Amino acid sequence: MPIQILSDTVAAQIAAGEVIERPASVVKELIENALDAGGGSITVEIENGGRRLIRVSDDGSGIAAGEAVVAFARHATSKLRTVEDLDRIRTLGFRGEALASIAAVSLTLMVTRHRDAAIGAEVAFEGGHLVSERPAGAPIGTVISVENLFFNTPARLKFLKSESTERRHILQLITQYAMAYPSVRFRLLQEGREQFHSTASGDLADVLVEAFGLEVFRDMIEVSPQPLNRPDLPPIEVYGFTSAPALNRSNRSQIVLFVNGRVIADQSLSYAVIQAYHTLMPQGRYPLAVLLITLPPEEVDVNVHPTKAEVRFRHADAVFAAVQRAVRRAVMDQAPIPPVQGDPYQPAWGGRPDWGELPPRPMVAGEQQLRMELESLAPGRFGHQRDDRTQFRPPDSASSFDPAAIPAGLGRPTRPRTLPILRVIGQVGAMYIVAEGPAGLYLIDQHAAHERILYEQFMERQAAMQPVTQHTLPVTTVEFSPAVARLVEENLGVLAKLGFDLELFGAHAFRVRAVPVLLADQDPHDILRLVAEDLESGVGPGETALEDKLTRRVCKAAAVKAGQTLSFDEMQGLIQQLERCESPRTCPHGRPTMLHISGDELARQFGRE
Repeated sequence: MPIQILSDTVAAQIAAGEVIERPASVVKELIENALDAGGGSITVEIENGGRRLIRVSDDGSGIAAGEAVVAFARHATSKLRTVEDLDRIRTLGFRGEALASIAAVSLTLMVTRHRDAAIGAEVAFEGGHLVSERPAGAPIGTVISVENLFFNTPARLKFLKSESTERRHILQLITQYAMAYPSVRFRLLQEGREQFHSTASGDLADVLVEAFGLEVFRDMIEVSPQPLNRPDLPPIEVYGFTSAPALNRSNRSQIVLFVNGRVIADQSLSYAVIQAYHTLMPQGRYPLAVLLITLPPEEVDVNVHPTKAEVRFRHADAVFAAVQRAVRRAVMDQAPIPPVQGDPYQPAWGGRPDWGELPPRPMVAGEQQLRMELESLAPGRFGHQRDDRTQFRPPDSASSFDPAAIPAGLGRPTRPRTLPILRVIGQVGAMYIVAEGPAGLYLIDQHAAHERILYEQFMERQAAMQPVTQHTLPVTTVEFSPAVARLVEENLGVLAKLGFDLELFGAHAFRVRAVPVLLADQDPHDILRLVAEDLESGVGPGETALEDKLTRRVCKAAAVKAGQTLSFDEMQGLIQQLERCESPRTCPHGRPTMLHISGDELARQFGRE
């Protein structure tokens, strides 16, 4: 194929691929233009996840009628004139590629009126070609409508995610800009329904309440700039909010960083935030943080990424130290002592179900599933799923159950034994059960073992299409951030299959009517926040994968905990259940449930060989 110069249309579509990756990329570029124009109120309307329509309206300075068409030309910008201007750039946009890239892959209509003009202009583009231009009456500001995104680039359209995923990306983006610009009113409408609305009060705290919910914000700590350690370095200010150590997540996705008003992705600075919690947070858990970093523009190179998502610092170590020091100081000075959430032996929503005669001492979480006369041939029948509450008593005597008595013929158990018969010896550290078997000594992790038992029971009932019994609650509500609330709403059907009965109650809250019966003694607020974390982190394709992940979460929360002292009967009951599990050697997350020390190994250790 001979070398030739690409046509302007093909070149524009290729360039658009670097800037416009998905509907959220369009929203990002248009919001940045609105902010650069001094908009104090920005409204974003979305239909069909942004595929069919994206409309961004602002009350900024507007564009002069004579410049409306020029604004869509490649490399047309009012932000800079020379290369040297890049060292002093204070605007979000500067390359002049956004409008040209958007118009190249969509049907774009812009109506704008400059603040000094009596009449506005309307221009329309289709696939990068101007199709109409005319005067128009309009208020001061700009409205840009983008329809049929990627209509002429089917390959890009094919690789878009589901509508719900694209909507969440857009909601997350607008929430982030509202944090960076709390003095600007942001409003998001998706399918005609308001999803987010900031107050433009100028207070970051108000935006965080709207973004995360009041309950989460109560555990946030304000971060203030710290004095500079070295006078030879440029001024670096770090302020915002970070979470108390007790408020944490399973991933670092909720560490949001801004540099001079621009949201960035920087693993080094995220690590600085995490390092600030050294020894204060459990391993594998991460804080929530919204940090705004300001420093002279000449200290930041913003021209290193097509979407301007990454920046380069002239003194990267100084910025790292400033972030770490500011967060650490805030946490050390202000972190509250975690309160005890009520009576640990009662459900957090108040009261105790009528279970009849209770054991002499209160039961801790998960214990009632073990304090009963258990049939070893039915390893998954737990106390919460029985109507007869008297089953919570321990076995009357050791003779009431003969583990070796496996009937033949029609009475044969539905599940064969998958472990040798084990005899409980005792408990170590309130975490591990010591048992003896014909092949030696076994150490069983009580939490992992119980988690495996619950998981197989749950999956067995699901496979048999048996509804999971629910535990009805007094009316209680749980509030989420807008993005998480939309995610939970989209998965209400999946949650219902697991035993959750949730009803949308307001914009971002849910009324909890029932939870899986396994979680009858758990706080629904805590459980649903853990479930929401799993929904946020995502799973492989297919609904089954999501159900399986949430099932594992439910079983993990319901299983007996490490540090819980068990009676001999409780330990023996758990072992009898584990012996009938299909995969007794690992928990549903792949962690081992037991360690085996053979008789030969014991003899070798004691020098009996």
